[in-house]
Amino acid sequence: MENEIILVDIFDQVVGHGEKLEVHKKGQLHRAFSVFLYHDNKLLIQKRAINKYHSGGLWANTCCSHPRVKESLEEAAKRRLFEEAGIDCDIEEIFSFIYRAEFENGLTEYELDHVFIGKYQGETKMNEDEMSELLWIDVDLLALGIMQFPQEFAPWFITASPQVIKYVKGLNK
Repeated sequence: MENEIILVDIFDQVVGHGEKLEVHKKGQLHRAFSVFLYHDNKLLIQKRAINKYHSGGLWANTCCSHPRVKESLEEAAKRRLFEEAGIDCDIEEIFSFIYRAEFENGLTEYELDHVFIGKYQGETKMNEDEMSELLWIDVDLLALGIMQFPQEFAPWFITASPQVIKYVKGLNK
């Protein structure tokens, strides 16, 4: 069941489940999550490992993935945060969105992505199977980078990060 992901409708109602690679080949709408960690005016971003099944070498949020069947979104997000970055911290969901992106390798991400945020300033342990870099970056510099070099960022990150940056800047006023 670890490779089974949850298929949903546009209102996030479960309509079934499917094998991860098959779902991405067929471009089916499925449930996902993205975790953004911050402290002060900085976000922790990762450069995806080059060997990822898509978007390898692109910058993205602290971690992201799909919940398993019978796993809550928060459980899944906390599990992946620890597996990818060695981090255990409190997170909360702040919004969700739908996006669709087709990749050169024939795979399609069509996700209802739940965005979680957490405040963190401790140690990290980078999982090199998942990422090649882990970087704290000032949100204003990140916003400039997204505007000037959008091709360097994963498509879901480009969609979610402006709202997250606005949220973090609001916390630091």
